[in-house]
Amino acid sequence: MSGTSSGLTPPADAVAPVRHPDAPAPGEPLGAHYGQCFGCGGEQPHGLRLEARAGEGVSVTAEFTVRPAHQGAPGLAHGGVLATALDETLGSLSWLLRTIAVTGRLETDFVRPVPVGTVLYLEAEVTAVAGRKIYSRATGRIGGPEGPVAVRAEALFVEVKVDHFTEHGRPQEIQAAMDDPDQLRRVRAFEVNP
Repeated sequence: MSGTSSGLTPPADAVAPVRHPDAPAPGEPLGAHYGQCFGCGGEQPHGLRLEARAGEGVSVTAEFTVRPAHQGAPGLAHGGVLATALDETLGSLSWLLRTIAVTGRLETDFVRPVPVGTVLYLEAEVTAVAGRKIYSRATGRIGGPEGPVAVRAEALFVEVKVDHFTEHGRPQEIQAAMDDPDQLRRVRAFEVNP
């Protein structure tokens, strides 16, 4: 990818990302931010159940297994599911910045087919920050960190306030999340939303 697409090239005044001092330690699992999230939640029967871990610097690794429910063509992952995996992994970077951010733009390259049953290993990193804009990139490899590249993405995330979710989300889910007796789950539901 050239990185020259409109909106994905950081401006000249962008700065290097800084890992927040309270960010999870390298290797630490990030967990699901919301049980009903299609990307990382464990309560979605056909979701990706993507498992992300903090990496070094401002990076994360993640993986998920392509299941039959994720098919597009017979026996192959749907491209939209692969884009979702990239988006979820990129969104997990917010845990390391300790900011709330949403996807503003996602550009994906599909390099090779990903068969059902494959473990897709993903790596993502923040490359620059400019005000509320967070620039990042990710790569998905078949089978593990040394496997062949299957997908790549560049993304722009935009920092938002929690009001973004409470004003635009469906009231039933917002209220259910806010009423959760588990304070940690209640807070996490609104912290990261790729």
